[in-house]
Amino acid sequence: MAGHLPRYAKEEFSRRGGAIYERDVLHNVTASDDGKFVAIDIETGVWKLDTDDYAATERLLQQVPDAQIWLVRVGSVATYRIGGPRRSAPAI
Repeated sequence: MAGHLPRYAKEEFSRRGGAIYERDVLHNVTASDDGKFVAIDIETGVWKLDTDDYAATERLLQQVPDAQIWLVRVGSVATYRIGGPRRSAPAI
C-alpha cells in the first residue's frame, strides 16, 4: 500500500484540522472520551474516535481511502507526549 502524501502545507493542515475539531467533534465528545484519539480527514470532515490511534486512523481510511488525516487526543494539548505529566487542554 502506498503512503499518503500530504497535499497541504503544515499550517493549512493544522488550521483545517483544528477548525473541524472545534466545529464538529468537541460538542460530540464527553468526559468519558478524555484521552481517546480522533482521526479527522481535513478535506471531508469525516472523523473517527477510538482509544487506539491506529484503530481510529484505519477506520477513517476504510471510509475515506485517500484521507488527509489530522490526529488529535481529546482533552489534551498534544496528541503524544514524551515523559512528564499529562496536561489537559484549556476548556473552550
